[in-house]
Amino acid sequence: MLALAKESQLNLANYYLQRILRSRVYDIASVTPLQPMDKLSARLGCQVLLKREDLQPVHSFKLRGAYNRIAALSQAEQARGVICASAGNHAQGVAMSASSLGISAVIVMPTTTPDIKVDAVRRRGGTVVLHGQSFDMANDHAKAQAAAEGRVYIAPFDDEAVIAGQGTVAQEMLQQQQDLQAVYVPVGGGGLVAGIAAYYKAVMPEVKVIAVEPEDAACLKVAMEAGEPVTLAQVGLFADGVAVKRIGEETFRLAQAFVDEVVTVSSDEICAAVKDIFEDTRAIAEPAGALALAGLKKHTAALALAGLKKHTAALGTDKPAKVAAILSGANVNFHSLRYVSERCELGEHREAVLAVKVPEIPGSFLRFCEHLGNRAITEFNYRFSGRNGAVVFAGIRLSSGQAELDEIISGLSAQGFEVQDLSHDETAKLHVRYMVGGRPPEQLQERLFSFEFPEHPGALLKFLTTSRSKWNISLFHYRNHGAAFGRVLVGFEVPKQDGELFQQFLDELGFVYQEETTSPAYKLFLT
Repeated sequence: MLALAKESQLNLANYYLQRILRSRVYDIASVTPLQPMDKLSARLGCQVLLKREDLQPVHSFKLRGAYNRIAALSQAEQARGVICASAGNHAQGVAMSASSLGISAVIVMPTTTPDIKVDAVRRRGGTVVLHGQSFDMANDHAKAQAAAEGRVYIAPFDDEAVIAGQGTVAQEMLQQQQDLQAVYVPVGGGGLVAGIAAYYKAVMPEVKVIAVEPEDAACLKVAMEAGEPVTLAQVGLFADGVAVKRIGEETFRLAQAFVDEVVTVSSDEICAAVKDIFEDTRAIAEPAGALALAGLKKHTAALALAGLKKHTAALGTDKPAKVAAILSGANVNFHSLRYVSERCELGEHREAVLAVKVPEIPGSFLRFCEHLGNRAITEFNYRFSGRNGAVVFAGIRLSSGQAELDEIISGLSAQGFEVQDLSHDETAKLHVRYMVGGRPPEQLQERLFSFEFPEHPGALLKFLTTSRSKWNISLFHYRNHGAAFGRVLVGFEVPKQDGELFQQFLDELGFVYQEETTSPAYKLFLT
């Protein structure tokens, strides 16, 4: 925390404590549970609890601040109506709050907002105006319309009443669990972390309040370093609920005074946290909703937990540290789950992506897989590119992180394979993995087949061992999708005179298969 005069710091915390205690959120908001995460707790060696703000009527904490602000309007202000700008959770909070109080609400949303979010706001009673291609453009329009029409502008975070409403999250947490050592809070514009930090520092200042931001939208971290709010040139949009270029003035003042530390996390680490939440609670968090848990995991893994454990020892107990994260929202775009599923294993360091150069001779793939043993191969992409050598794009599941990966790379290198780790290469993970292949440099006597086989560790190795033959594999694509069976697309170089022998080989193989040689996609892109 900033080294302010103790009296000034205490006065500021007490001011917000009083505002939080007087907040009118429970006319409409719910008291949400602080739920233990048993699986993750066992893995991290500390007790992890999750504040389930996804269970609010609008599936986000934003309802608290919006309602507290709107409920405090005078009758004259209510008659003028309200307006705000938002592409997500604040919009739904304002719409529902205004509707419940019989107040007209206009919500300005960027033209790029998905229909699912626009429809949700309309269902809550808000009048939607689509304007501009970004939040900043929509927000400028909302402020201009507020001035022109006399509506009351409801800020998404930089407002005392909004901050106090969000601070009621901490009030509930203290009532639910009084022996937390640390609370991890997601940060966009800072309203939630400002309210929570002010409350805890007024009531239990020994509790650490740790802010969590995406690496590509770290407006609080930059502001802390500069000593004042800074406008970021651009922000990443994966965790769109916290994609804010500039921290609020008042939220920064509180964060600077009361936040103990700022942690930043990658998109892959957020995806891994989404998976953790699902595995422990069966809830599906939006990326911004899982942000705090991603920070908790990273922080505890980076020696910070050692300090918390010492703190518990100083209190005369040998119990594991007890920490909590805010699940701030669950308004997830369903189609984004495809990306989350793809990247969560990388975020947990349970998967590595490698480029491996192998000799272009029969048996090379088999030798490569034999070295990996029973490790699960999550992806295997290859297309014939020349007679001298081939480059395979492979995903490998890990059980012990970087040490295991180093061992794999060292072993492959010792056997003459050239290996490059692409696990941290965004271009490889976002694009290249789907573009491996193309047309071969020469015409091949090639036949294409799709196979199905039971999915279990070592299944791909068994497939390659069983399919050992004199026919060269010219194309190979496999991706584990967590199903009960695996799908493999394989190209074989088969001279016409070998047709009968090759059919005998397929029959002996014993796998469900289908020939795909006449596939239009194959002819258009791979031959």
